[in-house]
Amino acid sequence: MNDVATFILIAGGWQGGWVYQKVADMLATHGHKALPVTLSGLGDDPAPTANLDTHIGEVVNVMKSHRDDLVIVGQSYGGMIVSGAADAEPSQIRALVYVDAYVPDSGDSVWSLTTPRFRDMFIAGVKPDGLNCAPPPGLDPRCRPHPIGTFLQSINLSGRWRDVQRKIFIGAHGWEGSPFLDLYQRLSDQPDWSTFAFDCGHNVARLKPEALTEILLTQV
Repeated sequence: MNDVATFILIAGGWQGGWVYQKVADMLATHGHKALPVTLSGLGDDPAPTANLDTHIGEVVNVMKSHRDDLVIVGQSYGGMIVSGAADAEPSQIRALVYVDAYVPDSGDSVWSLTTPRFRDMFIAGVKPDGLNCAPPPGLDPRCRPHPIGTFLQSINLSGRWRDVQRKIFIGAHGWEGSPFLDLYQRLSDQPDWSTFAFDCGHNVARLKPEALTEILLTQV
């Protein structure tokens, strides 16, 4: 590959940039820049008042620091950030990649888009302090309580994110209770989207890092 791209890698709920480490290493081996992002509250320092705008702004700032060709990648909750950041700064983006992720319209939130099962999980997780949603049982010990405002706030989109030419959705179809199956089917029928499916659990970056990297490399 002759072109060098910058991949901005956004994790899902409760997780930090560490979830993309294998993917980032493989992208770097191919000569690209890979920037796994740990959003406010999901690293060492809590940020209980962070909301969706906070996280979108953080990724926009990363984008402004890397003006070469950008590929913005978001897993699960990270899809909200992909759309919000791309809506703010679409011109330098080569591709948007949603990895088993929410793809919102203006006015949507994670809360409005997800299933009753996940809403119940959010309610249970936030009971201790009303601000942070505890990680569900069984996740990686590096996971952190997630600022609940980021799940509840509605996104405000102008629609400019749709101007990005390449939009990719990767579905993970090997787990029960996915809120993304209907979305995958809907986007598969739209000419401006490319869709891929893996028979694996939700955490594609950790379960299928090689296959995910291969798809990402086709965007440059």
